[in-house]
Amino acid sequence: MALYSKIIGTGSYLPAQRVTNADLAAQLAAKGIETSDEWIVSRSGISARHFAAADEKSSDLAANAAKKALEMARLAPNDIDLIIVASSTPDFFGSFPSTACIVQQKLGITNNGAAVDVQAVCSGFVYALSTADAFIRAGVHKNVLVIGSEVFSRILNFNDRTTCVLFGDGAGAVVVTGSDEPGILATALHADGSHSGILCMPNSFGGATAGEAYLYMDGPAVFKLAVSVLEKVAHEALNKAGMTAAQIDWLVPHQANIRIMNGTAKKMGLPLDKMVVTVDQHGNTSAASIPLALDAAVRDGRIKNGHNVMMEGVGGGFTWGAVLATMSGLPDTL
Repeated sequence: MALYSKIIGTGSYLPAQRVTNADLAAQLAAKGIETSDEWIVSRSGISARHFAAADEKSSDLAANAAKKALEMARLAPNDIDLIIVASSTPDFFGSFPSTACIVQQKLGITNNGAAVDVQAVCSGFVYALSTADAFIRAGVHKNVLVIGSEVFSRILNFNDRTTCVLFGDGAGAVVVTGSDEPGILATALHADGSHSGILCMPNSFGGATAGEAYLYMDGPAVFKLAVSVLEKVAHEALNKAGMTAAQIDWLVPHQANIRIMNGTAKKMGLPLDKMVVTVDQHGNTSAASIPLALDAAVRDGRIKNGHNVMMEGVGGGFTWGAVLATMSGLPDTL
């Protein structure tokens, strides 16, 4: 039984269609809705996002990101014995079959390993990575593919400028394997269902659909709660590992809003140059945002073996969590 799990590969995928703030402002102006690049950037830090093509599904984005992670990990698809996909925008209404099963098929995996979806909205990747860590430490699985994949453009109300300018589509993936050397050091997960109404898609399913099939967000309430819980959960993970914030080399937060991200870093006493920021280029991609940012920093050489990385996120539910990892399984050359 492995004492630890470690990340040995990362990958990401963004759809080809890049939509700048100017592009979106023009689209909204045609509806009589006023916005601008300055308005969006000043409130979120977002300059652009990517939207999936009409024929692209979450599983397509996920499979593309997974292939890159497998390539970096130097593993074949059939080496994977568990796939966990975090997504709020699955391929199928009702969420079955799971997007993870569709990804398994698209990767050509034929070993009958397990595949399952996880739903914790923007915290989904942290929940999924924590689950992979637990399965590996328990000796149940050896090589786990963890993916966050979203096509949020399908659930945006383009008559609501307070939400439609914030989100984008994309996927990020990591390969996690068992190890005798430290990798994932600590995890911490939480939820508080009493806040379920501040970030949700308020249509319901009880034999029939009812309500609006668009994302709803109480921005001020989400902002206040996010800033409150992110610092606490990061310190909880650090305490479990017997570490302090000063030992963090990189903070990789959920890429939701630059003001939330900066506020969290400052509360933790971390300089902003230790925080990986990609929200400006792909917006809030929900469960995909952390692995997208992680992959970007691994591939450009910022995150290296030996670095301590704090990944954390908040999402509808209300959910939040953190994963603290020492990078120890990345290839020396990419």
